[in-house]
Amino acid sequence: MRVMNIIHDSVVDGEGLRTVIFFAGCPHFCPGCHNPASWNIRNGIEMSVEEVVQEVASNPLTDVTLSGGEPFFQAKEVAEVAKRLKDLGKHIWAYSGYTLEQLIDAEDVHQRELLSYCDVLVDGPFILAKKDLTLSFRGSSNQRIIDLHKIDVPLEKASL
Repeated sequence: MRVMNIIHDSVVDGEGLRTVIFFAGCPHFCPGCHNPASWNIRNGIEMSVEEVVQEVASNPLTDVTLSGGEPFFQAKEVAEVAKRLKDLGKHIWAYSGYTLEQLIDAEDVHQRELLSYCDVLVDGPFILAKKDLTLSFRGSSNQRIIDLHKIDVPLEKASL
């Protein structure tokens, strides 16, 4: 999988102390994106699932945030990373330009699988006209912070 960077000890990419994995590749191309270099899937470096998991596990004090780019763009590989991190007891936040409804309705089974390993989803594209610097953990007011444990997230196709 292609990874832009892995940063330890973030306090701005979710609640608590977090290791953030920035994945390469994003189909949304949001104007005003904070990380446009991540749009191109050829940017970053190639890492195996094992390499990503070992890098995250090297810091036992942090939980994990999946960001990008779009983590669901490489859903098959990222789902395996998320599964392994859950097995280590990590709490996982994911940032996605897709809405929760789009991910639940996705034809890609790996996107739904990845969603099943996440505890919190920050969903929706960044919309420059709705940019709000007063918001915690998100850039525009259309984006939602969804505690996936407080809703019943079906792995099968469904509407909310």
